[in-house]
Amino acid sequence: MRRPSSLTAFFVTAIVGFPLLTLAWMQVSRWTSYPVGGIAELFLGHAADDWIRSIEQAPGTFEVDTRIAVTVPGQKARGTAELVVEADPARYAYGLPLLIALLVAARSRHFLRKAVTGYALLLFPQAFSLSFDVLRQIVVVGGTPARLGIAQWQMEAIALGYQIGALLLPTVAPALIWLWFERPFFAAVVVEGMLRQEMKKQ
Repeated sequence: MRRPSSLTAFFVTAIVGFPLLTLAWMQVSRWTSYPVGGIAELFLGHAADDWIRSIEQAPGTFEVDTRIAVTVPGQKARGTAELVVEADPARYAYGLPLLIALLVAARSRHFLRKAVTGYALLLFPQAFSLSFDVLRQIVVVGGTPARLGIAQWQMEAIALGYQIGALLLPTVAPALIWLWFERPFFAAVVVEGMLRQEMKKQ
């Protein structure tokens, strides 16, 4: 495939393509994100075995039954129940349309192979984000570190992992994968284009 002739063409194609591809992705996101739940289940089963009783998942849903007792207000008396956490595997998976938009904008050669490989690689950071979303919900509702059986630094590590998974990975991961795929294009068009623009300003 031919490459765009300018840095402007690249950015315009990426900016226009991303929302259009996101709209298309939203129609199938529950299916494309389904494997994320399986990876997250494996991670949570090892990392939080003391907290988690079972995990149920289906396309678009990820439900975690925990061993954490929480207070439930009743009409006449306050009772307790075990916390159930729900999350959406597709919530942090919008990096896929971003990656495809970047590949289209770069007019990438071997587009299909790179798109499929990128999809598979993105499952892991998406599973990280989903896992720490679940852990964050547990520690927020579950109470103090002592009640949950963890140290204060572990609770802070969960908070940090959630911030990374929610704010950074969904956009940084597809950008890094694209850079890995398109190193020659990045050097030839993006870097040189930026240098030319800087020279014109001077």
